[in-house]
Amino acid sequence: MSFIAAISKIDLPYKIKQTEARKQALEMFSTSFPEANRLIFAFDNTEIIDRNLSQPLDYYTKANTFEERNNEYIRSSLDWSVKAIEDCIIKANIAKEDITDILFVSTTGLATPSLDALIINKMRLNPHINRMPVWGLGCGGGVSGMAKANMVARANPDAIVLLVAVELCSLTLIKSDYSKSNFIGSSLFSDGIAACIVKGDNHQNNTNVNYVAASSKLYYDSLEVMGWDFQDTGFKVLFSKDIPAFITEHIRVDIIEFLGRQNLQLGDIKNFIFHPGGKKVLDAYQDALAVEGDFLNQTRKVMNDYGNMSSATVLYVLEKFMKDGFEPGYGLMLAMGPGFSSEMVLLRVN
Repeated sequence: MSFIAAISKIDLPYKIKQTEARKQALEMFSTSFPEANRLIFAFDNTEIIDRNLSQPLDYYTKANTFEERNNEYIRSSLDWSVKAIEDCIIKANIAKEDITDILFVSTTGLATPSLDALIINKMRLNPHINRMPVWGLGCGGGVSGMAKANMVARANPDAIVLLVAVELCSLTLIKSDYSKSNFIGSSLFSDGIAACIVKGDNHQNNTNVNYVAASSKLYYDSLEVMGWDFQDTGFKVLFSKDIPAFITEHIRVDIIEFLGRQNLQLGDIKNFIFHPGGKKVLDAYQDALAVEGDFLNQTRKVMNDYGNMSSATVLYVLEKFMKDGFEPGYGLMLAMGPGFSSEMVLLRVN
């Protein structure tokens, strides 16, 4: 057994209204991208109210290189990760020296040594800590990271595993990219940092949020659905308008198969801890699963309050469940990511 002991997330100081982002995007894009005036409605249809940003809004209007943005990614990721970790350590009632393993999840910047090494150095964590940097899973990284953290804790009942997810999506914005995908991306993506402590079974369980099982699936011949195109100017966002249709076609069967392996049915899930993606993605989940009631209420609230923070978003949803309370029973974490892929984690809340 393993369990989630604590989780923390960051509310960034430059949080803005979606209406502010809309106004700036129109100013930035309309001169060189005529379709901006026609597509600006995308900002209004996201259901996003606030956006979590790591930089002041005028930062994104200034000319900067990929090198400058990536350096800022490293600096900000390190600073905010440490803050999230320090808060999580307090919540978990542990000492920083107790941490045995660290998993660092991100897809929005590059660093070698990886950010986990920088965190260990800055916080003076145990120099013998087991490190696992995970890169490139995009929106699926938070759920995949949770699965991997629990696998480590199940393998070593004495383990105290630190999971950190950092996505500074706003720093990937290429100001000179006048493509539709970049414009639509500017209506959705935000920045998020979350830290989580997972403990092995030899530790006292004060939360009763227990890991049960996980599933990963890569869909053949779907590599073009979501990802990055790496260019001299930076990370060019790629995502297909067919993502909601893909979810509608596959996700119900995949969930039922996963739960069936645990002798469970969809009706056994009481807590849906989903990565929101966007309004169309949430609508696709609702149509495909046909669960009664507003079962994605917590997921929708996180999207409303923060935007799409890639891998970190689902951990913000989990933090909201842990703060507001679960319904006793099973919980399902789910996210879709590049590949195209799905990641699921089944939890049991006693």
